[in-house]
Amino acid sequence: MHFPTTIDKRIANWVSRQLNESWLGDVDRCSSFSPDPDLPDNFVAVRPNDYSGSGFSRGHITRSGDRSNNRIDNCSTFLMTNILPQTQDNNGGPWLELENLSQDLAREGKELYIISGGNGEGGTGTKGFATEIGKPKISVPATFWKVVVVLDRPGLGNRGVTEETRVIAVNMPNVPGIQKKSYKDYLTTVDSLEELTGYDFLSDVLEEIQKVIEAKKDAE
Repeated sequence: MHFPTTIDKRIANWVSRQLNESWLGDVDRCSSFSPDPDLPDNFVAVRPNDYSGSGFSRGHITRSGDRSNNRIDNCSTFLMTNILPQTQDNNGGPWLELENLSQDLAREGKELYIISGGNGEGGTGTKGFATEIGKPKISVPATFWKVVVVLDRPGLGNRGVTEETRVIAVNMPNVPGIQKKSYKDYLTTVDSLEELTGYDFLSDVLEEIQKVIEAKKDAE
């Protein structure tokens, strides 16, 4: 896989990845989901049919289209460690809108660093509220969050992050009825997401820069 993942409660806690135009192409979308063969032996491997009849979609954390330059990379996004129980209205609504914006920025020559995951327990799918699904008791997140750091061009890395760097942070409820909502309706700050999740995002960025960009809500 070309994106690091941490696992707990049968789902990924978070997934982090880079996105620029070099990751994008026109390879055919992988045809099926599959268990992650790299999980340690003491982990329960979630299978695609564990989501069947649950009322939740198999929601990609890293979008398959963000790894469309070759088949191996694309199929890695269909491993079940890159999947969370997500309502279709979230998946195909504001979450998709932000995914599309991210791809547009990458095609314009930007380089993005993206971290995303789920938080809390309990979402409302087509069969009602649930905290777990499937035989392995897969945890259903209450919200889906994402942090997108937008750099002017590929190759800048941490040195390209300044107090003016655009950072998009969102936290979206895992519920029906939001398909026509915009991701902008769920904008928040990195500081707020850190308080919510307990994670320290952008920890490799200079502290004085972190203080500025983590406190700002995206206004573009």
